[in-house]
Amino acid sequence: MLTIASLWIPFTIIAALGQVARNAMQRSLTKPLGTWGATNIRFLFGFPFSVLFLAVVLLATGDHLSMPPIVFWAWLLLGALSQIVATGLMLLAMNDRSFVVTTAYLKTEAIQTAIFGFIFLGDHLTWLKVLAIAIATVGVVITALRPGGEKSFAELKPTITGLVAAAAFALSAVGFRGAIITVPDVSFVTASSFTLVLGLFVQTLVLTIYLLLRAPDVLRGILGLWRPSMLAGFTGAFASQFWFLAFALTAAANVRTLALIEVLFAQAVAYYSFKQPIAPRELAGIALIVIGVAVLVAV
Repeated sequence: MLTIASLWIPFTIIAALGQVARNAMQRSLTKPLGTWGATNIRFLFGFPFSVLFLAVVLLATGDHLSMPPIVFWAWLLLGALSQIVATGLMLLAMNDRSFVVTTAYLKTEAIQTAIFGFIFLGDHLTWLKVLAIAIATVGVVITALRPGGEKSFAELKPTITGLVAAAAFALSAVGFRGAIITVPDVSFVTASSFTLVLGLFVQTLVLTIYLLLRAPDVLRGILGLWRPSMLAGFTGAFASQFWFLAFALTAAANVRTLALIEVLFAQAVAYYSFKQPIAPRELAGIALIVIGVAVLVAV
């Protein structure tokens, strides 16, 4: 039977499913709205649903929220701003390479989260964990480089973009977990939901102001596509709710490592929705990423 401490496992699997669906929806909106317009979809249209989730949680738990400590806001800003950058870079990478391979780049987030945990939190890295990181990194290189592609820097652009996006997602995961665990005197469900609401509020505010100043036509376009945007916003908020619940129960590196299952979901989406074939070499690279992250979790 599952205990509360182990609930992060089903929470993460549900979140991964929701995230693949949200990424596919955002990708379809990138052409009419541009990268940052599609990025704002998950925040602007996800925020109302996060408020609804929090209201339901407060009614169910009877928790009473108080002002969080200053350190909460520092972690929250790290998580929120890093995720804005990460999402935009992710969509740029998806425009350059296949959906499933881009997802493989992003799965190095689990490895980078472990590294950031060592840097910022002093988490110890054993030699087995270092080996796991090396195996997964080789997998990324094999997946990214096509024959002859090493001769052209343009071929490396989506690789670099995907890896930097993964680093930003890793910082975001660490930041959000840091915020959640500093919310005082409430259940982990309330702390997660409260952090999600404030995180989406900050992200919506920052990106909407940016688009208002730099690309007001994009905001009008977003409003004109409110129906698909609403669905993408709900899916994004739903996935984020479960990511945050998982972050409340275990280390961010554990969550983002198990999230590798998203690669399998992305393969299904790429094959059935985008009709994108996967080369044997790419499959071999993804397999190495799976092995590396699995070893990382096991040790």
